[in-house]
Amino acid sequence: MKMSTITLCAALLTSALVSLPAVAQDAKSLEQLLQMIQDSKISETKEYRQRQSEFNADKKSQAGLLRKAEDTRTAEERRSDRLEQNIRDNEQKIAALRKQLDKRLGSLKELFGHLTGAAGDIRENLKQSVVSAQIPGRTEFLGELIEKMSSDTRLPSIEDIEKLWYEQQREMVESSRIVKFTRSVTLTSGEQQQMDVVRVGTYNLLADGMYLEYNTDTGSVSELPRQPAGKHQDSAVDLQSSAAGFTKVGLDPTGPLGGGLLRALINTPTLIERWHFGGLVGYVITGVFAFAILLALWRFVVLFSMSSGVSAQLKTTTPNLKNPLGRVLQVAQNNPKLDPESLELKLHEAVLKERPAIESGLNLLKIIAMVAPLLGLLGTVTGMIITFQMITLYGAGDPKAMAGGISQALVTTVLGLVVAIPTVLMHTLVNGKAQRILHVLEEQSAGIVADSVEVK
Repeated sequence: MKMSTITLCAALLTSALVSLPAVAQDAKSLEQLLQMIQDSKISETKEYRQRQSEFNADKKSQAGLLRKAEDTRTAEERRSDRLEQNIRDNEQKIAALRKQLDKRLGSLKELFGHLTGAAGDIRENLKQSVVSAQIPGRTEFLGELIEKMSSDTRLPSIEDIEKLWYEQQREMVESSRIVKFTRSVTLTSGEQQQMDVVRVGTYNLLADGMYLEYNTDTGSVSELPRQPAGKHQDSAVDLQSSAAGFTKVGLDPTGPLGGGLLRALINTPTLIERWHFGGLVGYVITGVFAFAILLALWRFVVLFSMSSGVSAQLKTTTPNLKNPLGRVLQVAQNNPKLDPESLELKLHEAVLKERPAIESGLNLLKIIAMVAPLLGLLGTVTGMIITFQMITLYGAGDPKAMAGGISQALVTTVLGLVVAIPTVLMHTLVNGKAQRILHVLEEQSAGIVADSVEVK
């Protein structure tokens, strides 16, 4: 019985060992182990009571905070109702005051409307005017004036309205003056330089023979990337150096509107730039044209020399073998006893021998005159293919880019025609010279045969 009791106690103690702390494993006897279990139970009971007490305290605190938040919400709702009522009252007061303001303004309201529109127009004119390069800051007060005339709480003063009138009158006066002043100018190299700038009314700014550009956004003055023709720059220099009298100078009539005409003119490609637009085909056409000119000049010189020799030969009966007619006459003298038919054949053979040397290069000139337009057409078709490929890739949203591509493609056609027309004229001239020489040879040959028939 004692052994079974001990065994049961041991089993219970063993199952309790799982929940015991690590120190419980140091027990030396069952009594000591039971004491440890009792102490642990008492400790856990105290900890449980302490936690329960803390929870109850926190619960009371949270309930207090909740009541405080509810009181705050109630107070804010009451305050919101008061503010909403104040807003409604203020809106009614504002409406009454606006009605009173409109009634007191009367015709001034219509006047302010006209002044607002006029101030806006004048502000835009002054902003893009080149006079602002000399007199900056003229548009700042206009924005404030427009704001005052559009406001319900501010009114413009008489001085503000008079200043608007003054700026408009000053712009009119400055548009008729030619003034020289000093200011910073941005050169094409990016360098800032103080220069004496001449302002011609509201049209153009000039300095040291250069045409300048006024940037309305930044208020800066810069040198135009490309200047007009040299004669206009010379006249600009003359104007800047003159002290009195009249000086001719080129002006942009669209200057008061932003100077679009001058900008368009200086952006127009030069003749050399247009020639480069032709690309490889254009270079080939130009090379062919140069060859045609050299060939025509060479053949003209040769034929002119032949014509001079033939003309000299017509004045003498002694054959000169250095010209075609002399060689033909020499054939007649070498065969004095031939019958007229045989002599005619001999002379015809001699003329045929001279023909290749006289007509040399003429067919080549004719071919160049025919091929040049075809080369131009080839360049145009190639350029159009490239243009349509670009449209396929990037779309046709920019008409200027598409028109520029087509314009470049047509340059080769122009080059082809420019080459073909002079080449046809040169071929006609040289061919006429050659035909005149051949005509003299055939004429003299017929004359020799006729003389031979009369002698027989």
